Amino acid sequence: MTKRNSPNWSIEHEPLRRIKNLVDRSPWVLRVTEHKDKPAPVLVVKERLTIGEDEKINGKAQGKRVLKDRGLLYGQSLRCCLPVIRSIVGNVCDDAGIPLELQRLFHNGRITFRGNLPLDEEAGAKLSLIFKLQERVKDMDRVELIARRVERFSREEAIYWLTRATHYGDAVNRWALAGMRLMLGGQPDDKAISQVLERLRR
Repeated sequence: MTKRNSPNWSIEHEPLRRIKNLVDRSPWVLRVTEHKDKPAPVLVVKERLTIGEDEKINGKAQGKRVLKDRGLLYGQSLRCCLPVIRSIVGNVCDDAGIPLELQRLFHNGRITFRGNLPLDEEAGAKLSLIFKLQERVKDMDRVELIARRVERFSREEAIYWLTRATHYGDAVNRWALAGMRLMLGGQPDDKAISQVLERLRR
């Protein structure tokens, strides 16, 4: 039997029912999957929502609980954000406060796991912000800088800023994301980006 602290330990050695039960009722879910038109793996963060009056999501009616996509990450952006992702998912615990050690699935080599992982509100909000903010950013130092600064948000800060970027209509949401990219990642080609990033890496 593989011991929990051994280097060969993986989530597959945990009771699958425990993980499955947590996924089925967690407020957020991280899906590790593959898309035909994108380099594997693709990470998709999803929020669990209750469909309200006059709403319909994925063809399901009011009162149903559904998972709604809140962002995805893959390719070079995923590689540069991997240390941050490991740190964020490493803080996710079960109902008894016992760490799930999900960071072991995101080691620095190849990510072989495919499936759904449970996230709490803090991890879900932070990953959703990172996944949204990295869109349209070509400079990978800026992507990493944004991710590392979001990682340092408190739970309340992450939820607040995510709300500002998702609840006010397409135009206002877009403006909020543009402002946060500047606030957290600086202007493109700013020489201070690498200096700030180096400090955060330490």
